[in-house]
Amino acid sequence: MRDLLHGFFDILKAKIACNRIMKPTINIEYCPKCGWLLRSAWMAQELLTTFTDDLHAVQLTPSEVAGRYIISLNEETIWDRKREGHFPEPKEIKQLVRDRIDPDRDLGHSDRKTL
Repeated sequence: MRDLLHGFFDILKAKIACNRIMKPTINIEYCPKCGWLLRSAWMAQELLTTFTDDLHAVQLTPSEVAGRYIISLNEETIWDRKREGHFPEPKEIKQLVRDRIDPDRDLGHSDRKTL
């Protein structure tokens, strides 16, 4: 019986570890010299609030490149401020993340078009 319980707990631990590995990580690389830490922290909070059970982590990474503000999902750049020409709204990033991790998910008011 004891071996059976140990086997069960080993399987349970492996499933938990696997689930953590499978969840995506978002990285927000920002320019600290430009004062964009608060903007990055706000975006991280928005993402963590919306995708509470779906993300492994949201990392904030100070960039050594001036003017950089890049958001990546598992190493894939989903937003680059210079490429797009402006900072993203949380709604835009939430939609991009949703489209990659759970395309059928309804984001409520973040999916509604503004008039």
